[in-house]
Amino acid sequence: MATDTADGMSSHMRGLTVTTITAIAGIGAAFVSNAVASGATDTVALLVVLAAIFAQLPLLRGIGILDDDFSGKDYLYISFMTFALWFVSWGILLTAGA
Repeated sequence: MATDTADGMSSHMRGLTVTTITAIAGIGAAFVSNAVASGATDTVALLVVLAAIFAQLPLLRGIGILDDDFSGKDYLYISFMTFALWFVSWGILLTAGA
C-alpha cells in the first residue's frame, strides 16, 4: 500500500496485531487461572493476569510494535483488553464448572 512505511506496518495492522495478542493473552490467562486458582476469591488468579499483561510487552517489542510512538494510552489499552478478556473468560469457566 502507498501509505505503509518502508520499515513498519500500517496503523491498521498494528492495531489488529495488538488486539489479537491481548485477546489471546487474556483468554490464555483465564485458562491458567482456572487451572491454578482454587476459586473466584483466590488471589493467585490476579497474579496470572498481571503476568499475562507484563509478558506481552517484550513480545510486542520483539515484533516491532512497541516503539517510541507507544504512549500511556496504549499501555492502558493493552492492560484493559487483557483484563477484560480474562475476566469474562474466567467467569464463564467458573460458572461452567459449578
